[in-house]
Amino acid sequence: MPVFLWEGTTKKDEVKKGEMEAADELAVRTLLRRQGFKSIEVRKKPKDLLEYVPLLAGRVKEKDVVVFCRIFSTMINAGLPLIQCLDLLAQQEQNKAFAKIIRTVKEDIEGGTSLTDALKKHPKVFDELFVNLIAAGEAGGILDVVLGRLSNYLEKALKLKRKVKSAMTYPIAVLVISFAVVALLLLKVIPVFQKMFESSGSELPGPTAMVIAMSQFAQDYWWVVALIIVAAGFAFHQFYRTQKGRWAVDSAILKAPVFGPVMKKVAVAKFSRTMATMMSSGVPILEGLSIVSKTAGNVVVEDALLKTRQSISEGQSIAEPLSATGIFPPMVVQMIAVGEATGALDSMLNKIADFYDDEVDAAVEAMTSLLEPVMMVFLGGIVGGMIVAMYLPIFKLASVV
Repeated sequence: MPVFLWEGTTKKDEVKKGEMEAADELAVRTLLRRQGFKSIEVRKKPKDLLEYVPLLAGRVKEKDVVVFCRIFSTMINAGLPLIQCLDLLAQQEQNKAFAKIIRTVKEDIEGGTSLTDALKKHPKVFDELFVNLIAAGEAGGILDVVLGRLSNYLEKALKLKRKVKSAMTYPIAVLVISFAVVALLLLKVIPVFQKMFESSGSELPGPTAMVIAMSQFAQDYWWVVALIIVAAGFAFHQFYRTQKGRWAVDSAILKAPVFGPVMKKVAVAKFSRTMATMMSSGVPILEGLSIVSKTAGNVVVEDALLKTRQSISEGQSIAEPLSATGIFPPMVVQMIAVGEATGALDSMLNKIADFYDDEVDAAVEAMTSLLEPVMMVFLGGIVGGMIVAMYLPIFKLASVV
């Protein structure tokens, strides 16, 4: 429905302004008169031109969905009607792109569509996991309970994602700084030494000559270096988009010496938390595994979960095929077997997720502690080596004198 801007005078002659979503201008005037307003002026709210430019319209961030779900859950628990909840959420949402989606969902529900089907029309914002949990809540009449579980899950999933990003930030930052320092030395500092050495006419040591040659190449062909970097990035992106490429990269990530164990723990924590949330909300285990595999974020883990699903559909227990994947540690498999045998699998999966959340914290901290000296030695070795190479002729001249 269109949005209208209105201005009216109260019985105490106070001027009030606002905006209202309604079918037409007459509906706005009628509602405001019922509220006691007089001298009412109504005009249709102009469209935001940025909405028509995809790059400028803004995107819906994961944090926006987390906050939306938590407030939505609180409103439903408080007993507010579904339409009113969505209306309030759309009004207070600062992200215009997300607010527009919420209003569209509300309009679809007013037209007779279920909440599940309305959310399903926006897969880039509400993924398959979100939609299926809402469907389970609607079918079981426990939408408030499911929204609460979904809110807790999304908050913990976002926290886990931030841990992984924090683990990646330090080495990437050091590499970027290293590249910037080397570029500065090659383009600005070393040419000064080069002119000084040329005026002396003495023969240069091998390391010095090599660094000067690198500097000369960087000055003359910097565009070639930039082109190579861009081409390499594009080639990697295209390679990763292929099935073979993604398998090779994701497999290498899990086998990496320092980063691999952290990613395996992240995969176990994510699987356990997601599966526990879906099972406690009434989603069947086979459907749950299918959805969890799509949200794994790693094609090797996804393949392992799909094989597990196939084995379960053939009559096996969940613990046996998980053990065969080689990704899940024996302790996790044993706890899942106990949970399956006692009928408390969702509770056991939550305990595993809590344990591995702490394990990820410890692993990220240990990895950062290990990477700090390694990266500092790496940066110091490159920069220090170049500086020493440039001072070698000076040391040689001093020894002769």
